[in-house]
Amino acid sequence: MRSAQLNLRKNDMENNCLACRAPLGQVMDGVFDTRFGIETPYVIAKCKKCNLEQTVPLPNQQGLNALYEKYYNFSGEKNTRYTQLRAKFINSFLYRVWLAIDGDISFHLASGTGSLLDVGCNEGRGLEFYKNHGFSAEGLELNSRAAEVAHSKGFVVHGSTLEGFVTDKQYNVVVLSNVLEHSLNPADMLRAIHGLLTPNGQVWISCPNSQSWLRSVFGRYWINWHVPFHIVHFSPATLKTLLNNSQFDVVEMRQETPALWVSHSIIARLFAKPSQATMQLRSALLVATLIILIRSLLFPFLWLGNLSKRGDCLVVVAGKK
Repeated sequence: MRSAQLNLRKNDMENNCLACRAPLGQVMDGVFDTRFGIETPYVIAKCKKCNLEQTVPLPNQQGLNALYEKYYNFSGEKNTRYTQLRAKFINSFLYRVWLAIDGDISFHLASGTGSLLDVGCNEGRGLEFYKNHGFSAEGLELNSRAAEVAHSKGFVVHGSTLEGFVTDKQYNVVVLSNVLEHSLNPADMLRAIHGLLTPNGQVWISCPNSQSWLRSVFGRYWINWHVPFHIVHFSPATLKTLLNNSQFDVVEMRQETPALWVSHSIIARLFAKPSQATMQLRSALLVATLIILIRSLLFPFLWLGNLSKRGDCLVVVAGKK
């Protein structure tokens, strides 16, 4: 764990704030990958000027891409009991009911018309919902394994970073569902989106809330640290500031606390160990049992957390200025 602390002290230029380049101060050390077992320890640092939090040390884009290829979706997990049950649930009517109860953080219930670009579309699950709800949907995905699956479903999927994406097309909506926190330069990402949108276009964003009460409960085991993949850790204030500086007006900002996220934090606290993959996160029975218990028994706490602006997820709609 000590190596991450030393990186923060020695590499001041490398570890300046991603938003304003001001110096960082350490908030939490010894943060480790509670999902896939990546060995490197990390530090959570906070900008001394604008209060934005970020992961230290920062990976470079090439290294990050390699990590996605190797680890995301548990190395391309297919046809397991977990993935089969997940697919059946997501494609069922029960999933729509669940979203209405638990919170729609991926905009799967949203309907409309026009062109939509889903950035980080993964295997295309969101694209199917957007298409079925009236949009002409395309995806952007760097993980070649995931992009192949989305493409096999008949969707146009661009294998490019958002900043490197070149097109003459303009989109009515760009979706960043749990994506912005993965960016090594979120301001550049939002500027690129601004250029892709029609004059009245919108960006839809969901990301973990760094002010979540669950962060306080679980500490280093909070599932949404998700190091090293989560680069930036947004609060409502820092996300709104970033959007305003990127020429967007916040139309709506709400908070949700998905039972799945809570269950994953509980599992991480019980089972996660440094340098080991937490396979209990893929136990369909364990995850489903926890989700049902959490949503039924802890409902008042989840509701109060959202009401007090300390929910686990920020859900934002912002319009192009």
